Amino acid sequence: MPLFAASSLILSAALSPLVAQASSPAMEEPLVNDQARLFTCLEQARTDPTTAIMTASSWSADLTPPALAYPQECLGMAYTRLLRWKAAEDAFLSAFQSTPETSHSERAKLAAMAGNSALADERYPEALADFSLALEEARSGNNIIMAGETQIDRARALVAIGQTAQAVDALADARRDAPQNADGWLLSATLSRRINALGDAQAQIETAAALDPANPAIGLEAGLIAALGGRDDAARQSWRSVVASFPDSPEADTARAYLDQLDPLPEGQTGR
Repeated sequence: MPLFAASSLILSAALSPLVAQASSPAMEEPLVNDQARLFTCLEQARTDPTTAIMTASSWSADLTPPALAYPQECLGMAYTRLLRWKAAEDAFLSAFQSTPETSHSERAKLAAMAGNSALADERYPEALADFSLALEEARSGNNIIMAGETQIDRARALVAIGQTAQAVDALADARRDAPQNADGWLLSATLSRRINALGDAQAQIETAAALDPANPAIGLEAGLIAALGGRDDAARQSWRSVVASFPDSPEADTARAYLDQLDPLPEGQTGR
């Protein structure tokens, strides 16, 4: 199960739209101070998640919305570092509920992080419910790119529960709304291959490679699509490139196994 990307983005996220909700300098100061405290807590969550849980829990004690969103977000991040996915989802949803209804992008981010926590925990119906919240908020805030990225995550959950047609539609939305996101094109290519739409798969993997040429997962998928299309030389080239460029990666190990299937090594010889 791939780890969710949102958790790596939050540590460098822009200042929360909650600051913009303040109507006077007197109101702005505590919100700005809490934001600085949030960033400190998020860094602690990255390096010492157990201590961050205590920090965020203590911080939450006397707060009410919207300020409660900050420690709950930090708490969610700390739980993700400890792979406590259900606790992380609950914390992110608490942060979502504490965030003003007018802060659509912030709410979309938090709901998506909740969904990715459920996705990592293989609780797919819960993940889909969270992603639906995220998608609604992103669209309400006219954040088209975030809506597209949420559709990528929705597609993962839809594939996991066998709703292939819905996943195809979600990825079509993702390619339209977040066309620069290589993951959307990679997942589209993978799904197209699985439903034997090899022409679509080839076009999609070429776009993914153009957007992110250093991604070994893209090279691995390109080889699979080529092999299924009867283009063994192209498959060899893709897989050998993965092995040469990322020799110690899991993708390289898989590429070596695929190469062995195409060209079994002479008896007694090992490695590539």
